Amino acid sequence: MYTYESSRSLFERALHSIPGGVNSPVRAFKSVGGTPVFFEKAKGAYLYDVAGQRYIDYIASWGPMILGHGYEPVTRAIQQQVEKATSFGAPTEIEVEMAELIKSMVPNVDLIRMVNSGTEACMSALRVARGYTGRNKFIKFEGCYHGHADPFLVKAGSGVATFNIQTVPGITAGAANDTLTCAYNDLAAVEKLVAGHKGEIAAIIVEPVAGNMGCILPEPGFLEGLRRICDEEQMLLIFDEVMNGFRLALGGAQERLGIDADLVTYGKVIGAGMPVGAFGGKRHIMEVVAPLGGVYQAGTLSGNPVAMTAGLTLLKALKEKPELLTELDEKTLYLKDGLDAVLKAWGQPYVINHLGSMISIHFSAQPVVNFAAAAAADNARFNRLFHALLKRGIYLPPSAFESWFLNNALTKEDLDQTIQAVKESLEEL
Repeated sequence: MYTYESSRSLFERALHSIPGGVNSPVRAFKSVGGTPVFFEKAKGAYLYDVAGQRYIDYIASWGPMILGHGYEPVTRAIQQQVEKATSFGAPTEIEVEMAELIKSMVPNVDLIRMVNSGTEACMSALRVARGYTGRNKFIKFEGCYHGHADPFLVKAGSGVATFNIQTVPGITAGAANDTLTCAYNDLAAVEKLVAGHKGEIAAIIVEPVAGNMGCILPEPGFLEGLRRICDEEQMLLIFDEVMNGFRLALGGAQERLGIDADLVTYGKVIGAGMPVGAFGGKRHIMEVVAPLGGVYQAGTLSGNPVAMTAGLTLLKALKEKPELLTELDEKTLYLKDGLDAVLKAWGQPYVINHLGSMISIHFSAQPVVNFAAAAAADNARFNRLFHALLKRGIYLPPSAFESWFLNNALTKEDLDQTIQAVKESLEEL
């Protein structure tokens, strides 16, 4: 049985200095209850808390640890770069190599700008879309989370959904009024919105495979319909691939799903888990970005050499050995089939959503295709499952509104242990 006294002590201490005791809200365990676990180290598929207890990790730092924690080539490259410099605030060859590598892997990226987070990437992509089209409004989908920039926190997923925050104080009416929202997978609602705002909408931004209301897949024709609408109405289609990028395929969701976006955003994966982001797209669109054009975006730490070195090493490994992603997909399918068998024998309603190495369980009798369906599931039961698995050494995202992310360091034994732990936990529930 796992104990959490060391984590409780640290959390109580943190409450005196950090809002809510955490530096990102979902970490507070408000959704699932209890005290957050404080971690000290990680290696491969495992996390180790401050008491030295080991957990099988199904977060992978919310996606980027595709090859596991402490992947030796990345660690070694970081160490070598740190000895040279940690920051210049000036151009480096590593930035150029990273941009060239991403261009070689991703469809429709002619120019790419490095930034410092997924939030900054999405915020900047929206600014580019507005600057390019001369329009202010945009469409996002309920339950999709694109970071905490003002316009994106209208009916957002992830932490906002977890805390049931419907209106975020500090966001002006003007910012909210320019944000138009639809249910994910509801193409008819998008068409209706566009018809009611002719010539006013700059872009549609979407997680092509949503990861912030659980793993939610696009229904057949949904993304194709968004592409068609954008073409017809001279709007831009933005893919938020902060979670999907280089995980679903070398070219991300664009490659895996066969849909072309105009702009694409990335996050921590291109820094192998370090604070980093990027936005890129077609040349004629990206040329509006300063210093080529008038859409201003800047950052002292953008293209940080340590982050670029880490990300470059990880992405090169994936490109040189694309079978690594195939192996990861196969491991996720093995887990899904095992969970499916256990849940079926359990006899209560459930849904498993899955694509590539993203997966989530929803205790629902109905298909989970959007945020409303995810919210209507028995999420209290998920919370109990979370804690039952935690005490068995399985670390899931601490919210029913988050996808699980597998990493390729997971072994068949890890997956079997997880499946058995779920079986035992369901019997306990």
